[in-house]
Amino acid sequence: MKKSAGKNSAERPCSVARSLEILSDRWVFLILREIFFGEHHYDQFQSNLGIATNILSRRLKSLVEHGVLEKQPDETDARRIRYSLTEKGLDLYSVTLSLIAWGDKWLADESGVPLKLHHKTCGHRLHPQMCCRQCGEVVKAKDVNYEPSRGS
Repeated sequence: MKKSAGKNSAERPCSVARSLEILSDRWVFLILREIFFGEHHYDQFQSNLGIATNILSRRLKSLVEHGVLEKQPDETDARRIRYSLTEKGLDLYSVTLSLIAWGDKWLADESGVPLKLHHKTCGHRLHPQMCCRQCGEVVKAKDVNYEPSRGS
């Protein structure tokens, strides 16, 4: 019997493991990227990603089942399904920005970063980074302590 990640007594109870059960496939974040770019239909995902239809169907079904996406009939063509982010799915935007920032820093080639982000509110180029909500300082690994919660 396969145990769920984060539930094995030899493992550390971990939200990372729980999240990866849903999000660990590369196609998941590529589908989310397409939705963040404004695409909402199966055929658009398939065309833009070049993903096999069976894989796309499974990933979309899983994201809907886990409450990351919701599907509704398209307003302009009821024969089509429109996929939209739920509140849970919108919360993945910061994760997507973190992946972009890491990739821009460590994987950019000689032509530079593939996409420049701009913050609409202030108009400046956006360089995503995680900051503490309380003090506003940039969060670095060496600056964080860990303690188990009561449920651990």
